[in-house]
Amino acid sequence: ICYLVLLVWYVIKFQIYRDAAIPIFQWFIATIFIGFFEAFFKCGDLWVWNVDGVRFWFSLYTGVLFGVCKRAISRVLVVMLCLGWGVTCDTLGGKFKTLVMLGLVYAGVSAARDIMTIISITENEILTHNEEEEILDVVSILTFVTAFIDVTFYLWIFDALNQTMQYLESMNQSRKLKRYLRLRLFLLLSVLFAVLWSVFGIVDSYNSQRMVNEEENGWVLTAVWEVNYFVVLMGLSCLWAPEAGAKEYAYVMELSTLGNDLEFDTNVVDSPDDDSDEEEESSFSIIVHE
Repeated sequence: ICYLVLLVWYVIKFQIYRDAAIPIFQWFIATIFIGFFEAFFKCGDLWVWNVDGVRFWFSLYTGVLFGVCKRAISRVLVVMLCLGWGVTCDTLGGKFKTLVMLGLVYAGVSAARDIMTIISITENEILTHNEEEEILDVVSILTFVTAFIDVTFYLWIFDALNQTMQYLESMNQSRKLKRYLRLRLFLLLSVLFAVLWSVFGIVDSYNSQRMVNEEENGWVLTAVWEVNYFVVLMGLSCLWAPEAGAKEYAYVMELSTLGNDLEFDTNVVDSPDDDSDEEEESSFSIIVHE
């Protein structure tokens, strides 16, 4: 229901400001849409399992695949935001293809790992001991590869975020910088929560009387991560909600040194990753806000 409400709200805003829409809005819609279907199919699988005592295989594997796609596209989306797409630049250039390829590799490896893990658990009565061991060995390798790609994403995210914020600060772009300060706050709070919950899980596993019994309340362990993800997604959706003038936002520069609330639109604005040393002529239209 939460995903559905967020999706409807974002799509309505997108339709209202369709003329000013930028590509990053479509990535948000795709991310929320995939998250909704992941929750839908996983709930269907758990409902059938609870009622009939058997797994609904279509919902199980479909939910897993949607979950993989959600994690992949979310990582790509956050990197795009941190690179300043739609705020400091209107295109990512060659980085876009590299980012999409990295996301596809992550999705492929993560999907193979999750599906093989499910097979090793659900088909343990059919598989021989050697076959099960071989599958688990492959899962261990895929887990390592997935973790490596995750680290690559995280380093890229915080490096790009740091560069974009330094650029905005050096250019005295206080409004845009405020948006990225909020983005950093959301990400840091999410990481802090993940660390605290992981520590709690480790400590709880050594208790004689566990606070969260995996056999009875194992779903809580997964649900907490989903809540953490949804809160971050909702926060970012609010920060990058469709609005009037979004298409020109990357070209708007704030003139805070003049003492008035001035802005000007430029046809060419250097982004943090612009390495060109050539001087280009720009036409400026000054907007004065009293």
